[in-house]
Amino acid sequence: MNPSRILIIDDDRDVLETARMFLKQEFSVVRIEENPKSIPDILKNNEYDVILLDMNFKKGVNDGEEGFYWLEQIMKIDPQAVVILITAYGEVDLAVKAMKNGATDFVLKPWKNQKLLATILSALQLRQSKKEVEKLKITQEKLTDEINHPYTDFIGESPAIQRVHELIDRVAITDADVLVLGENGTGKELVARALHRQSLRKNNVFISVDLGSITESLFESELFGHTKGSFTDAKQDKPGRFEIASGGTLFLDEIGNLSLSLQAKLLTVLQNRKVQRVGSNKEIPVDFRLVCATNMPLNEMVVEKKFRQDLLYRINTVEIRIPPLRERIEDIPLLAEHFLQRYGQKYKRQGMKIDKSVMTKLKSYHWPGNIRELQHAVERAVILSDGKSIQSAELLIGGNIPTLKKETSPLTMDDMEKQFIIQSLKDHDGHVSNTAKTMGVTRTALYRRMKKHGI
Repeated sequence: MNPSRILIIDDDRDVLETARMFLKQEFSVVRIEENPKSIPDILKNNEYDVILLDMNFKKGVNDGEEGFYWLEQIMKIDPQAVVILITAYGEVDLAVKAMKNGATDFVLKPWKNQKLLATILSALQLRQSKKEVEKLKITQEKLTDEINHPYTDFIGESPAIQRVHELIDRVAITDADVLVLGENGTGKELVARALHRQSLRKNNVFISVDLGSITESLFESELFGHTKGSFTDAKQDKPGRFEIASGGTLFLDEIGNLSLSLQAKLLTVLQNRKVQRVGSNKEIPVDFRLVCATNMPLNEMVVEKKFRQDLLYRINTVEIRIPPLRERIEDIPLLAEHFLQRYGQKYKRQGMKIDKSVMTKLKSYHWPGNIRELQHAVERAVILSDGKSIQSAELLIGGNIPTLKKETSPLTMDDMEKQFIIQSLKDHDGHVSNTAKTMGVTRTALYRRMKKHGI
């Protein structure tokens, strides 16, 4: 049986019952209605693939004006609606006017059942085409947004970052799910994009979703999609990110922020590779390459019962860890020069250089915000510096920030960690949660380190 939904509106009860008896053998839902004034409420709460609408509802009136009026109302409610007009008067000019007003086709009373069925099936093909066009439009808009999203190439020549490059090269051509781990600002999305660009899906979409910014109430709608009328603001059908990403790569950032209930819903989709839009029972197959990222210690969270172990197994077929900037200090000059050229061009200050003494200080700084902090520091220096050469480290990193090493009495790793924690707590006015987030660790882990150092 065809799963399509059919709505028939006619003031003749006999016509309605005859049509319903025949069409219910072909379609899963056939609704009949005598009163056209019920149309707004019906369409507000339900979606129909084809609507059959009578042209005249008053005895002795056959000018079709009522039909045109209700056709206009239907198209206002749902511009994608497919409407077939029913009339006992098949004048050509009436049919032409109906087509111009948005009708798909018309049928004459009394109709032959096979002719009616053929007309409806043809209309259903149009309905499907409209849905596909709408999905393509939304996909294109999302793709354009992603293409225009500012991001840089994955830059670095240090041994640590070269190992990441080698792993990307080996994994990208497969369809294996990848988990990217790293502190805030290390470039996790750049790794995801590099995987996509080198994959067999490179000509399809790359869809990025920041799970940390999606509220629990909107999670299902955003990721799985929704049908028209499924909630207050659902004005039309909308595919979710899983559908839009089908054929391409789906990047789920900040996956460690998901609650356990949302983790369970995500796991179901990842296992079945099918989604159900909010408000629908229909399962839609999806085919995407999954890349997830987080700055949180998922293994610790599994032990603490804050992250599902089965979900962790599902998302980390291959795990890529991005080293923090302090572990690849030889890349700092390359990155600084890259950002210097970018912002020199943006602010029309081309040809700027960073003094060697300043670069030395940059390489000794801890960079808690990693590459993102370096990027913002260079931008600030380009804006505030007076000449062509940046000669003040304070323009880049300020004056009261701990460094990895001093020229006299080199610090031990424990000393540096203690100093960094103390300064970070000061920067966040003693707020442990914010400090832990900046450092890329859990509150529990930060408390352990504070206890270790007697802080």
